[in-house]
Amino acid sequence: MNNPQNNVTATSAGSEPFQLLYFSRLLNRRICLDQTKRKNGRLTDLVFQLSEPYPEAVGIYIEHGKGHPTELIPWEKVARIEDEAIFITPSESGNPYPPFVDQKGWILLNEHLMGQTILDTDGRRTEVVNDVHLLFSKGRMIVVHVDISFNGFLRKWGLERFATAKDQLISWRYVQPLSVEDHTTDVVTLSVAREQALELPSEDLADALEVLSGDEQQAMFSALDPDKAAEVLVEAEPRAKRQLIAFLSEEKARQVLARMSVLQIADFCSDLPHAKATELMKLLPLARATRVNAIMSNADVPAATLMSEKFFAFTQDAKVGEVLHSLRNFAGDNRNISYLYIVAGEGKHLQGVVDLRDLVVAPENASLGELMISPVVTADHDCLREDLVALFAKYQLPMLPVVDAQDRLLGIVRNRDIMKGTKFESQAD
Repeated sequence: MNNPQNNVTATSAGSEPFQLLYFSRLLNRRICLDQTKRKNGRLTDLVFQLSEPYPEAVGIYIEHGKGHPTELIPWEKVARIEDEAIFITPSESGNPYPPFVDQKGWILLNEHLMGQTILDTDGRRTEVVNDVHLLFSKGRMIVVHVDISFNGFLRKWGLERFATAKDQLISWRYVQPLSVEDHTTDVVTLSVAREQALELPSEDLADALEVLSGDEQQAMFSALDPDKAAEVLVEAEPRAKRQLIAFLSEEKARQVLARMSVLQIADFCSDLPHAKATELMKLLPLARATRVNAIMSNADVPAATLMSEKFFAFTQDAKVGEVLHSLRNFAGDNRNISYLYIVAGEGKHLQGVVDLRDLVVAPENASLGELMISPVVTADHDCLREDLVALFAKYQLPMLPVVDAQDRLLGIVRNRDIMKGTKFESQAD
């Protein structure tokens, strides 16, 4: 808000005026009867019903002092909100409204949010809720943000003139408060922690990012490491891809592209404006950029162009325990640890394959030669994409090794990359 002294009222095209309000400015505001302007008390709290996507106000809670019953004014009786007072419609009987009685799923802003500690889902303390940001339009009031800046504290005590920093708003989408009936601690949790986001399936995380606003989308995507960011970009819809890549610095974009296969990069760039795709291609090593361009300009490219050169290869005499130790300490992209390929000699002549599931249940002193399966289903380096589609449709494997005429292992192609968008698209694992 540009002017901390006043509420913000605006009008959007083709709609009714709306007000953006801070709860701290409503707290203790006079409640007056609409016609007579007779004072009916002061706002002690606001009661909201927890609902999706945003909690909605159900009433104004008023305390009339010790020995006097409380009063809950139904929200539909609120006529208007002005700087000096909130005006309400009198009850039909002319008597005070009934006392507050708790209902399941209700929350009181002052009692259950203001001043509460915000924790993320792994229990790590972050900040304190100093204010609650509200939207009032067409008679409805909803919660849209919580403010964790010091400005909220200053507003509550009428000291906003000393505010110097910007408000720090957290979207309500990420807040999971306790309702009245189960409020036993003074903490509020965030629904998504950075660590938890890294564990979400990429497809789910891509879907979640697509529904966030620009600032929220940028904050969440920027928190992802390059491996996770690459996975999300592969799964995202074209519009979301264009939005997400715009947030990345040149260095972060370079790191993300390094985690993607050439086929994934080609598919990704095909969803971008030409200028942006050209800009990204400059971040690739020349050899990779040449392969990506070949894919984008010619559908009949061979497997040697489509393949990834990142795979796990060992000799027959490697022991299970040693291999497991090296895999556990591997810090890179782990999407290619479905199979281990058994090779011989410096030329990496393919001899067999070991399924990771067989590896983890084998005795640690067993050799990979004892576990390997041979011969191996392979793709020739000059196979075209339609040939690879046929192989994946037939064998339903998550990946295939690519070999040359001498059975030397050159790389791997993934089912999900080759089959994406075909009628044979598979979820093989």
